[in-house]
Amino acid sequence: MTTPRNPLAGSRRFAVGLAAVATAAFLPALAQAEPNAQMQEVLSAYGKLSPVPIEKTTPVVAKAAPTLATAVKAVMLKDGKKAPAFTGTTKDFKIDAGGHKVDARAYIPAGDGPFPTVLYIHGGGWVIGSVDSYDASPRALCEQAKVVVISTDYRQAPSDRFPAAHEDTFNAYKWVLANAGQYKGDTKKVAVAGESAGGNMAAEICIRAKQENIQMPVHQLLIYPVVGYAFETQSYKDNETTKPLSAEGMKWFFKHYLNKPEEGNDPRINLTQVKDLKGLPSATIIAAEIDPLLTEGRELNDRFEAAGVPVKYKMFTGVTHEFFSMGAVVNEGKEAEEFAAIQLKAAFSE
Repeated sequence: MTTPRNPLAGSRRFAVGLAAVATAAFLPALAQAEPNAQMQEVLSAYGKLSPVPIEKTTPVVAKAAPTLATAVKAVMLKDGKKAPAFTGTTKDFKIDAGGHKVDARAYIPAGDGPFPTVLYIHGGGWVIGSVDSYDASPRALCEQAKVVVISTDYRQAPSDRFPAAHEDTFNAYKWVLANAGQYKGDTKKVAVAGESAGGNMAAEICIRAKQENIQMPVHQLLIYPVVGYAFETQSYKDNETTKPLSAEGMKWFFKHYLNKPEEGNDPRINLTQVKDLKGLPSATIIAAEIDPLLTEGRELNDRFEAAGVPVKYKMFTGVTHEFFSMGAVVNEGKEAEEFAAIQLKAAFSE
């Protein structure tokens, strides 16, 4: 026997479909975040330097390629802007990083001191970057927080692979504890700071100091840090092709620094593999909205909170990876520098 057809079934399906279409029409469209006008001006200036996407070049070429710092200077010149005021002094020297020396630069505030001290570790995916190309960030921290900043280089891949950079920066931290006094630094009040791969190594210094029972940093300032080795996070998907850092760019950095992919889960690289974060120093995490590393930075914040580590997290919209050093031309960069300085001052005053 044939089941009688419900004469309302078709109309119900039509009504449901129509309702879905109507609802979708009033929902805001989901769109990838776009750089704001100031950030875009820097990216456009960088594009005029004809940089080859890092994932399509070699480490040798990448090390000699134009930098975002050059693009920032071009924007300053075009817009008639002056470099931010700096009332301190700088001194270049070498750090003994354990049987070999690495370049370093001290940024020293005006005055007699001693001043609280910050070891700053630059970014560049363990492959590129230098004390020179990352000059703006430690200069701003010195001026605004009134701290001595020791900016350190480290051995880089592919000639020196994991864990060479991690070993060098930990040795640089121990050097600062023993020697910052010669640059008016207070060796009892030492914090660590780092951008991107440098943020990863700054956090790892805190973890290792705890493990080896040596003087703990007073604070850790982590600026869009590398936290994990997972390329399927939401921010990796959302920012797959963004500039200046893309998902493929991050994979390229890892390929050249790690000896083998399995090292990506070493807790020195993948901080999510660190089982015990309790007792680490207070932290500040600064994030960029348009950045493959956004998700993992937020996850580190959550893990710190769960472990009882005091942490302040701030995400800046409309800007990309590397924005922190652009305070001269990008308002969010200036705000991030000010936020970082406030957190450092608060940590040193406790």
